[in-house]
Amino acid sequence: MLRSYATRSSRWFRAATACALIVPAFTATAAGDLGKAALAVNDQVIKWRHDLHRHPELSNRETRTAGLVADHLRALGFDEVQTGIAHTGVVGTLKGGKPGPVVALRADMDALPVTERTGLPYASTVTTEYRGQQVGVMHACGHDAHTAILMGVAQVLADRRDELPGTVKFIFQPAEEGAPEGEEGGARLMLEEGIFTSGAQPSAIYGLHVAPFPSGMIGYRAKGAMAASDSFEIVVKGKQTHGSMPWGGVDPVVVAGQIANALQLIPARQLDITKAPAVISVGAINGGIRHNIIPSEVTMIGTIRTFDSPMQDDLHQRLRNTAEHIASAAGATAEVTIDRGYPVTFNDADLTARAVPVLKSVAGSDQMVVEMPPAMGAEDFSYYQKEVPGLIFMLGVNPEGVAMGGAAPNHSPHFLVNDDALKVGVEALATLAVEYLKANTPD
Repeated sequence: MLRSYATRSSRWFRAATACALIVPAFTATAAGDLGKAALAVNDQVIKWRHDLHRHPELSNRETRTAGLVADHLRALGFDEVQTGIAHTGVVGTLKGGKPGPVVALRADMDALPVTERTGLPYASTVTTEYRGQQVGVMHACGHDAHTAILMGVAQVLADRRDELPGTVKFIFQPAEEGAPEGEEGGARLMLEEGIFTSGAQPSAIYGLHVAPFPSGMIGYRAKGAMAASDSFEIVVKGKQTHGSMPWGGVDPVVVAGQIANALQLIPARQLDITKAPAVISVGAINGGIRHNIIPSEVTMIGTIRTFDSPMQDDLHQRLRNTAEHIASAAGATAEVTIDRGYPVTFNDADLTARAVPVLKSVAGSDQMVVEMPPAMGAEDFSYYQKEVPGLIFMLGVNPEGVAMGGAAPNHSPHFLVNDDALKVGVEALATLAVEYLKANTPD
């Protein structure tokens, strides 16, 4: 997930816990039983997570992880276990003993090119080459927890398959963090390879993501929960000259600086951000090789975050116009490339409203389930939500006693997952799946 909640102010947390949440009534018919079942598998879930954390694998390279998952699903007697989807993805189908709908649950499996600094006894010591550099590999975003939790849910529901009115589809997805350069991957490729159109076709999907919240806290948001994420590249071309005689050429460095500043005026002065937030950030500017040579070319790269599709299109056009006209005014040119990334993570409003009482029951306290503000991070869970109604919620995993904003964020080499929160994740996903099947099965 492209991130991070920990950098946000904790003001939303204080406000959310002070407000009453208006949601439909929830009949917790199976919640107690599933809570006991989640507790029963908890030690094994922790062992799985520690093992996965010790052996992280980058996007589209999750071979060992996928093997562990597939072996586990087969051992549980799943009706179907598909492997090699979108390179290393695994999809398991568990048919209940009674007829009913199909619901999907998703976990992502990939790690990040981050050298771990946690000091944990099961810390990763894996290294690899990434973009020409030797780097460490770490589950710095908690996907080890997601995978272990969903493996636990698979065991809990397989033990109760005769009672299930319908089918549960378990999706273990590679490459949520993005496929390597020159490759495809992630949720979009899994969908292209037919996971929703062949076999059991789900009518809803649930997922979770660990976050630096107080341990066991659950955060949710209906509709636009996380932003669309686009990337851009601007190549500014000028005319090389001696640094002592800038009038002899066209300086792309100065032009790039003017463009970087002007891009910030688009969301600040040209878009109605009372409608939806928007962000443009330049992440790198590269050009030149020597102190006294004005180069001929500078490359800028950055990210765009939006929550509204028409605003997204408008921002793209304004970015192009801004870069091209500033460059033209200086006698340079600007070649702008914008790549659309993940769509808005849009939680179905009805699905979310019906989930809130379930999540409260699991968390054990209304104060442990809070409505979040929109987050500028992005998630490729959004591709599933374009096909069927979906809900992804956040699970707090801070070390015991650490408040909101007090722990290292996702993608940090110091990011920690509190094992005590894993049971909450298992119970939450299992209960959501069971309650969805029951609520959507005709009497």
